[in-house]
Amino acid sequence: MIKSKSTKLGDWIIVFICVLVILACLLPFLNIVARSLSSAEAMVKNQVLLLPVDLNFKAYTAVLGDSKVTWALVWTAILTVVTTIWCMFMTILCAYPLIYDNLKGKKFILALILFTMYFNAGIIPTYLLLKGLHLLNNPLVLILPGSISVFNVIIMRSFFFGIPESLKESAELDGAGPFKVLVNVYLPLSMPVLATLSLFYAVGRWNGFSDALMFMSDRTYYPIQLLLFNILNSITSVEVATQEGFTSPGLSESIKSATVVFATLPILLIYPWLQRYFISGVTIGAVKG
Repeated sequence: MIKSKSTKLGDWIIVFICVLVILACLLPFLNIVARSLSSAEAMVKNQVLLLPVDLNFKAYTAVLGDSKVTWALVWTAILTVVTTIWCMFMTILCAYPLIYDNLKGKKFILALILFTMYFNAGIIPTYLLLKGLHLLNNPLVLILPGSISVFNVIIMRSFFFGIPESLKESAELDGAGPFKVLVNVYLPLSMPVLATLSLFYAVGRWNGFSDALMFMSDRTYYPIQLLLFNILNSITSVEVATQEGFTSPGLSESIKSATVVFATLPILLIYPWLQRYFISGVTIGAVKG
């Protein structure tokens, strides 16, 4: 098929826009990496742009040598894995029953779920509720309040609806109950949406710090992003910077950048591994004959 000149021009415009978006996302991160690998003198002289100047790893040595940072990273990784598994479990349990037409009160349940997308109690009632449940300063406060995302439940339910009804009927004719149908039919055919929603939950938990900021006072359970938030805010103070051992202004800037890279890189490495589930579906060819 031969494309017209206007079609080719439209394609080039789309490519140009995509390149601009890629550069807008990539260049700031390259600048952060370069700053984390540059010398303190280069940082003070503001010589760093996209490539490191006087390449060194002092900032990473300082970050990795700080037990608070390494523990925060380990704790955040554990918290992210546990939260993702728990949230996916709750999301599946919420979305799956809603595909059955004979579910009693289905419309009311759907309306109640959708209501929570637009209205919430607010920070103060939430704080009082968590205090009444004795969850303040408890690691569970970082997991339980965000157990379900209504948006993700809707996505999961919609994907379940896309699975051929004949597969469920075949399993039911073989004597499978709802739970067995879920485990043997729906979940194996739902890897794309499971991977996508898992990534949503994992990124949300990894990047989250506001809940820990409001509900946690024990620094032992600070996630990496909250620790990063504190470092970025406190390192500008000469007194706090001296207490933390970051006495050189240039080194302090490098440590800021190294901490950002340190906190961002793990989730960036996970994304390519899950990306293959975003571009292919396993339901293709599931119904034959």
